[in-house]
Amino acid sequence: MKKNLTYKTALAAILCAQALALGFIENFIPAFPFMPPGAKPGFSNIITMFAAGSLGLPWAVVITLIKALFAFATRGVTAGAMSFAGGIVSTLVMYLLLKYADKILGLIGISVIGALCHNAGQLLVSVFITGSSKTFYYAPALAIFGLITGVVTGVIFKAVLPALEKQKKYFFKFVE
Repeated sequence: MKKNLTYKTALAAILCAQALALGFIENFIPAFPFMPPGAKPGFSNIITMFAAGSLGLPWAVVITLIKALFAFATRGVTAGAMSFAGGIVSTLVMYLLLKYADKILGLIGISVIGALCHNAGQLLVSVFITGSSKTFYYAPALAIFGLITGVVTGVIFKAVLPALEKQKKYFFKFVE
């Protein structure tokens, strides 16, 4: 059992590094026109979704928290709060969908719903920070953006899944 925990911890650390690297790389993608400041494609959610499906909710939440701390450290309090709220909501929803609706929705459907939930969590934080519900005017644009980025992220996730699974097998080949 202890050996299994060690391998899961090591895999989670590698996944966390990959998520942080993807999040960092996203900072170099130019802002999309007509989108709120800071809107990003969410490529690091590929790793979170994989962690939720392969390691379980607690490990996926840890990766989400570390991603939020990274956003806080590199982009400030607002970005950290947005990353935390959106990340926790989307991670929980993606975990539940992977567990109970994977066959119905598929990976792309779960990715889209995860992106939309991430945006919803961020909108709620923006309302809290600004004290105004006017930020909900961004909801239609964010829904379109979430749909597009969710599909793109889901397609990429399906493409890289064999490599992620191979990576996982390396960490778990000696367990049990």
